[in-house]
Amino acid sequence: MTVNYSKHGYGTAGVNFTLKSLGVNAARGSEDHVQRVLNKTISLEEYEALRGTVKAIGVTEKFRDVIRTFNVPEGETPPGFRIESYLEDDGLLLVDLVRDISYDKNGMKRPTKIIYSADSANPYEVEPFAKLIGNLTCNPGIVYDLFINNPEANVGGKFKTIEEVMTELGRILGPGCDISVELNNPFEEDFNKILDECEKFKEILTEYRLVIKVPHMGPVNPSNVGELLTGDKKFSVRFDEPTTVDAFRSHNLALKLREHGYRINYTLMFEPYQTALALQAKPAFINSFVRHRLKQSVQMKNLLAFYEISKDPKHLEDLRTMMLGADLLSKNETNADLLKVKHYAEELIKYRKIDEHEGSDGLDSARHNLRLLKQSNLPDTRLIICSMEGPLNYPDIDKMLSEPEFADVVDRVVITAEPGYLARFTSSNHVVSYQRRFMNAVQGA
Repeated sequence: MTVNYSKHGYGTAGVNFTLKSLGVNAARGSEDHVQRVLNKTISLEEYEALRGTVKAIGVTEKFRDVIRTFNVPEGETPPGFRIESYLEDDGLLLVDLVRDISYDKNGMKRPTKIIYSADSANPYEVEPFAKLIGNLTCNPGIVYDLFINNPEANVGGKFKTIEEVMTELGRILGPGCDISVELNNPFEEDFNKILDECEKFKEILTEYRLVIKVPHMGPVNPSNVGELLTGDKKFSVRFDEPTTVDAFRSHNLALKLREHGYRINYTLMFEPYQTALALQAKPAFINSFVRHRLKQSVQMKNLLAFYEISKDPKHLEDLRTMMLGADLLSKNETNADLLKVKHYAEELIKYRKIDEHEGSDGLDSARHNLRLLKQSNLPDTRLIICSMEGPLNYPDIDKMLSEPEFADVVDRVVITAEPGYLARFTSSNHVVSYQRRFMNAVQGA
């Protein structure tokens, strides 16, 4: 006897159609490849549209190349690729593999719309994280300072060159991960030398996984970049006073590399106003750098508050020193008028919305960038949220991405950080407390 329960279950029959359901043969010479996708689910609408129209199923040349490149086991398609198909006039349904890190192997979606990424070039710290991520980012500082030239990280000095590092990372991560590699010298005036550098990484990582990082350059150019390398290493031109040629040098470099078949990770993006112009370069990735910008904003806010309370010009002098150190002022502004410095800092704080919900967590740029992605005509461009530290950066990002406003764009977000930083957010104090209880219970049994 049942009480208040139906005798029959609710729901739908759950009938699924597959490419196999169409009941057609594989095109001659494509039999082995077609077997890899016959179980791909299609909707009732797709089934009805294709039934009787499709005469045979084949695969594209790119499909064959992907399988060959990654030596994919029989009957599978690799992670990092979306399965798509095209119907030819003669009734041939061509199946293709399109690069898309939202997908695991066999065309299955990853567990979450958000993609996690390692900001590291250390194979030893990436390996425990490798099966959970769809992306890796690095730069010369990460490759050389934090790994190759760091004896604590590069155990026994096993890795000598960036090529060796990238080869090992490619092996560990497999075909499903994009790997962003930054140019050693983006100011190189011989474009062929830049292409040679890109080609070197393409040979190691394949065209499918490689993403080239192009940094914003601001007023820095091939003639004055030496200022950053010699003497006091301070720069004589303020960051917001570039020539037109210098300001758009990186945009044009990104476009040029894209024309040569490279996907671009457009990096060194801090302020929201950089984004719309960056999107004109058609990058595969844009960025929101979080850590230093938030810390900088808090410092300025505090120094301004100290001055308002005390009216002691020493606080404005400290503000000027801080802004010189942060390259908000150029080295030629060492004696800049203190009231002008004060006004400049106030305007910057206002723009960054540090006193509002929008920016109090330092994520106003990320929110802005997500809104711009919604409005863009670049459906495959993703936002990388990067450069984070401390106990609140990641939790604040996590909360932001659960806000209803971003529900329809969260599948275009990549979170990248050092594996060790993200690792701390897999736990809680209660984990230790409960493990104590559980393990003692077992011991007592």
